[in-house]
Amino acid sequence: MTHIEEKLWDYIDGNCAAEEQKNITALIASDAAWQAKYQELLNLNKEFSAMELEEPSMAFTYNVMETIRDEAAKVPLKSVINKRIIWGIGIFFAFTILALLVYIITNTKFSGTDTSFSLPQGLKMPDLKNYFTKPVIECFFFFDVILALFLSDAFFRKKRLLRQQ
Repeated sequence: MTHIEEKLWDYIDGNCAAEEQKNITALIASDAAWQAKYQELLNLNKEFSAMELEEPSMAFTYNVMETIRDEAAKVPLKSVINKRIIWGIGIFFAFTILALLVYIITNTKFSGTDTSFSLPQGLKMPDLKNYFTKPVIECFFFFDVILALFLSDAFFRKKRLLRQQ
């Protein structure tokens, strides 16, 4: 695109300043090259205005969206979980359980048929009878039953969906 064409397009579109518009109007009136190019671009602009913009049909848009939705559904969501973090958590709990077992075994006195466990003298175990009351235990079992029903329902639904496919 030449410099003349750019100026004329701005003039036709009305994107130029008032002073520049006066200059271009004077150039179109006095210069034959500018006048010819102006008429050519004006005719082209009229043809563009007369054209109807083509739009895809609604079915096309729907089909494209369905295809995208199907492709997204086929690809399982990949969770980004670092395996080293899982291993670290597992090792931490294994070490904690192992340390607890070693502590219990070292503080247990084995003598014949009587086995007793003694805590260090400054350490006292809390009285758990106050914490494990009947309502607490009932709530715990109720929660476990609901959780078991929920997990079994999810398992059987997944199994049924796999069978249907």
